[in-house]
Amino acid sequence: MKEFDTIAAISTGLSESGISIVRVSGDNALKIVGSIFRTRNNKDLNDIKPYTMRHGFIVERETGDILDEVLVSYMKAPKSFTAEDTVEINCHGGIISTKRILEEVIRQGARIAEPGEFTKRAFLNGRIDLSQAESVMDIISAKTELSMKSAVKQSRGALSEKINEIREELLETIAHIEATVDYPEDDLEEITASDVSLKLKSIIEKMSEILSTAEEGKIIREGLNVVIVGKPNVGKSSLLNYLLHEKRAIVTEVPGTTRDIIEEYINISGIPVKIIDTAGIRETNDLVEKIGVNKSKEKINQADLVILLLDLSRELDNEDRKIIEFIKDKKYIVLLNKSDLEVKMDITELNKLNQDYVMKTSIKTGKGVELLKDIIKNLFFNGEINSKGFILTNTRHKEALIRGKESCMQAIQALNDTSAIDLASIDIRDAWSSLGEILGETLQEDIINKIFSQFCLGK
Repeated sequence: MKEFDTIAAISTGLSESGISIVRVSGDNALKIVGSIFRTRNNKDLNDIKPYTMRHGFIVERETGDILDEVLVSYMKAPKSFTAEDTVEINCHGGIISTKRILEEVIRQGARIAEPGEFTKRAFLNGRIDLSQAESVMDIISAKTELSMKSAVKQSRGALSEKINEIREELLETIAHIEATVDYPEDDLEEITASDVSLKLKSIIEKMSEILSTAEEGKIIREGLNVVIVGKPNVGKSSLLNYLLHEKRAIVTEVPGTTRDIIEEYINISGIPVKIIDTAGIRETNDLVEKIGVNKSKEKINQADLVILLLDLSRELDNEDRKIIEFIKDKKYIVLLNKSDLEVKMDITELNKLNQDYVMKTSIKTGKGVELLKDIIKNLFFNGEINSKGFILTNTRHKEALIRGKESCMQAIQALNDTSAIDLASIDIRDAWSSLGEILGETLQEDIINKIFSQFCLGK
């Protein structure tokens, strides 16, 4: 346990709601809240039992005026979220009353918590490791049930367990090497270069298995960026509305209606998908529309997937061909829309595109649109989304694992070149250290501070 001052913050969203919670954590948490807490029978908080609640009122100490009727709960160190004495004031969800209670707590000696400081204290006090701390924000920001479940698994130590197991194997290998090198005269079982190589190959397989889930994990955590593109009036906004099951975008027969970017999330089998409806791409002299077209091109460059809409009832022209050329090196799906009308397009011009991802649709009738979700799953998840197994979701964790794997491969190379196990141990130590960054054990303090600064206030 580390010694810190007492902090306070509003842990719920500041809005008009049923309740709000002001959280206070630190050695003086009970004393501070007790100094402004009153009950009808004048009981204070000195005799409150841990993990119970007490009904009463928060008062302005200077005037004695009642600020709100509240329930106060008390969690005693180390069995609390921060592993410190923690008091939570459950008050009404009004913006003014919640702020006034927090202000009164600050007046009595607490200070405003920094972003993520409650979770940071849980980490620094050893209650959770850094990967578990990061999962807290993943739970809060989860956009689908699948991304939430993945974050919950990490918060319960699913990743930590795997990383600790690998680090323990690396540490045992280092210890065995050092014993062989430093005490050759003792009757110890020696470890050879061949033994170390076999051990490292096994460890690399375990790291590779975890890394194999990283691409899916990133999508589950952050979502897919999907951009709908095409010429004006081919049905882009209609497709957005169809996928959202609501009239989010304005649809008219006038080309160039959509001039700005519209972004909305949909859920595909638990995957958060950000659908971006863009302005129609064409040559134009309209200044506002030209800005929209440039934004559309920027979004294409940033997209994980491009959905190109072409109008079957019109012949392909140079604008269509320019868009096709622009997206050909991206992951794409081409929807040949308006299949309910007379077909005028020569689709043989599309033979250069992957025909697995070219399909006829009619957004007006819904024909073929539902297949779009299955194609997206095939493109990114081989048709099946891993909803039960472990998935690596954090880019920082992925990078640390890659560095650890590379260090192990360098150690094997050193053994192949020289058979010097003491030289290989340097790279093995680097691998052990890289994996320690995931848990926060070998990470620099400024990087840890940066991670927690991205958390919301009160968490």
